[in-house]
Amino acid sequence: MGKCLFITGTGTDVGKTYVTALIVKKLRDSGRNAGYYKAAISGANKDERGNLLPGDAIYVNEISKLNAPITQLVSYVYLEAVSPHLAANINHNQMTLSQIDADFKQAANRYDFLTMEGSGGIICPLRWDSEQHFGIDDLVKHLGLSVLIVANAGLGTINSTVLTTEYLKARDIPVKGIVLNQFHRGDVMEEDNLRMIEEMTKIPVIATVQNDDKEINIDADVLAGFYESAELK
Repeated sequence: MGKCLFITGTGTDVGKTYVTALIVKKLRDSGRNAGYYKAAISGANKDERGNLLPGDAIYVNEISKLNAPITQLVSYVYLEAVSPHLAANINHNQMTLSQIDADFKQAANRYDFLTMEGSGGIICPLRWDSEQHFGIDDLVKHLGLSVLIVANAGLGTINSTVLTTEYLKARDIPVKGIVLNQFHRGDVMEEDNLRMIEEMTKIPVIATVQNDDKEINIDADVLAGFYESAELK
């Protein structure tokens, strides 16, 4: 299998998909065989025929010029804009680790550098019914992946970012770095947020992204160095 990296966020709507697209694009622009995979998307739209459209996967596919069949990029797609476990319960369509394993392996075998995007934050339940309980954190452990955290650069990010890193450390999940999204260079508070996050977590902010950036400000060789071989548990 190719090398892999998992992208999580400090919460919902921090720009995880936007940053993920820039990461895949950077690697592909450097000539690397880079790809994308996501286990579950909720809050999908419908086309005129009533088919569900996995917006996150479509966006990354277009921005990174991956040009892959959408069915290869995501395993489970739900209409309701709720936590994936609830959407699965509503639709009586539960996720299984065996299906995710199979789809993940195919994606990892297809690309030399696979970027896997999570849903919501690291403590996001994926399946929670009478038969089984597992969330994003359990999936990351199961796949043996390291993590890159996407956080908003604004007010409150110190708290949410430090809490996320501390939880990942407690679960023995390696954190490769942090990306601050919606960052405004020269903003006194956001510059201080960056400094405080690095000092308090001892984890580097490897890149910052401003609104409407077309690429992420990190060298492709450095970025590729964060990817590791997956080890399914």
